[in-house]
Amino acid sequence: MVERRGLLIILSSPSGAGKSTLARRLREWDGAIRFSVSATTRPPRAGERDGVDYRFLSEAEFKRQVAAGEMLEHAHVFGHFYGSPRAPVEAAIGQGQDVLFDIDWQGAQQIQNSALGMHSLSIFILPPSIGELRRRLVSRWQDAPEVIARRMQKSWDEISHWAEYDYVLVNDDLEATAARLTTIVSATRLKRIQRPGLGAFVQGLQREFEEE
Repeated sequence: MVERRGLLIILSSPSGAGKSTLARRLREWDGAIRFSVSATTRPPRAGERDGVDYRFLSEAEFKRQVAAGEMLEHAHVFGHFYGSPRAPVEAAIGQGQDVLFDIDWQGAQQIQNSALGMHSLSIFILPPSIGELRRRLVSRWQDAPEVIARRMQKSWDEISHWAEYDYVLVNDDLEATAARLTTIVSATRLKRIQRPGLGAFVQGLQREFEEE
């Protein structure tokens, strides 16, 4: 008997708020947590492996899977489709394994509204200030100024959806925020709906009462 069902752990944030770092910390805390491998219609980049980095699909196959209900969530971004295949996620949580999603608010809504939504845990990460958010984006030295400007412009739309999440963390201190994140996951794992064996256990207790 599976001791508990797995969780669909959703992390969302504006770019630069620390989501990727916190996702890495969460997996360092529990190495059994697995990332959801997204499907995409964009071509593989150098070094990317099918089934490891992404599941690379043709546009026709991607649309077929969406129409058949085989994607938990999907979106069209910069000319390509991205989505989370349903089957491997269902298999993982059925075996008691948590699956981590690094997705935006639109993907989070789709998962929360799906048949698996009852097993989801959504967490939104906020920066301590907009000035700090800009500083983090600039300090990465990865994006051109115009890209940073677009990311900043998009941030407000993302932040405006904060109230749609189960938990909201302000990432003003990485260590403290990582500790709060693991506490939230630990507590949610103990929810009644995540523990399918509880019903049989309680029935056993009731039989003990009747036998006395």
